Amino acid sequence: MLILSILAFFLAIFLLCSIAVTVAWMGFLKTTAEVSEAALRDRAAIADDPEESGLFRSERLSTLNFWDSVLARFDFVEILGERIAQAELDWSVGRVTIGMLLAGFVTLLVLMKFVALWAAIAGALLVGSAPYGYVLHRRNKRFQKFRENFADVMDSLARALRAGYPLSASMELIASETVPPVSVEMRKTAAEANLGMGWPQALENLARRMPLLEVNLFIAAVQLHAKTGGKLSEVLGGLAENMRESIALQGEVKSLAAHGKMTGVILTILPVGIAAMMMIVSPGYMQVLYNHPNGKTLITSAIVCLVLAHLVIRKIVDIKI
Repeated sequence: MLILSILAFFLAIFLLCSIAVTVAWMGFLKTTAEVSEAALRDRAAIADDPEESGLFRSERLSTLNFWDSVLARFDFVEILGERIAQAELDWSVGRVTIGMLLAGFVTLLVLMKFVALWAAIAGALLVGSAPYGYVLHRRNKRFQKFRENFADVMDSLARALRAGYPLSASMELIASETVPPVSVEMRKTAAEANLGMGWPQALENLARRMPLLEVNLFIAAVQLHAKTGGKLSEVLGGLAENMRESIALQGEVKSLAAHGKMTGVILTILPVGIAAMMMIVSPGYMQVLYNHPNGKTLITSAIVCLVLAHLVIRKIVDIKI
């Protein structure tokens, strides 16, 4: 046992050193690639090549050439890139995927000493998906903030149109007065339309960046007005009023569902807390379960059941409107 402990210690040290060296090497390659990419952009700007200019250039998936060529073979990379852009994170697809692989690999090595192999693999997959889960969390928070401020923007836009401003000038005016992320998206849409892309394409890009029902209704109203005419300001005012009613209803539903969510959290944490108290008060009592041949399997099954029960409760109280 002493020899195995020493070998495990040196293996852990070797893995930590390998990870540190890998991260340092990736940072060096990232810096070098950024310098090379900046030089290429400068040359493209001098040559006045629109395909390689800063406005139309295609972002690399990773600063590592090998990893960039590997990621280019998969279709999910485009979806992941869109999620990162919608979350407004300054991360590349390569950085997120490498972080997922490193987190999953380290978690697998740690869990293999405490739980069964299948549970270690499941835990590694769960922890490895944490960076992607963080991206989705930031994306949902940004969407929620956009939705909360979009009704006021529609009111301001309607007032600007009544005052005689054109749509492009109204959006630029609103972008300078409102808060992010609405101001960022409005300014970007107006800039794309004014730079020659055209309003149909600019609005389509807005719908791709912000796939929300409110944004789709706004785009449909603008496109319908461009084809048939009419008072766009009145339409936007009606949309703003409906958006506020929808947000108020969603707030009431969330307040009613908060009790169920808190119940799920308490029921999930309670068994873990009781097990931790037993380890402190009576360690020998819990060691019987841990040293039993089927103990690790039982512990793993209990953890899996807790996670599944928590997800079921969250799904029940997650009411869509």
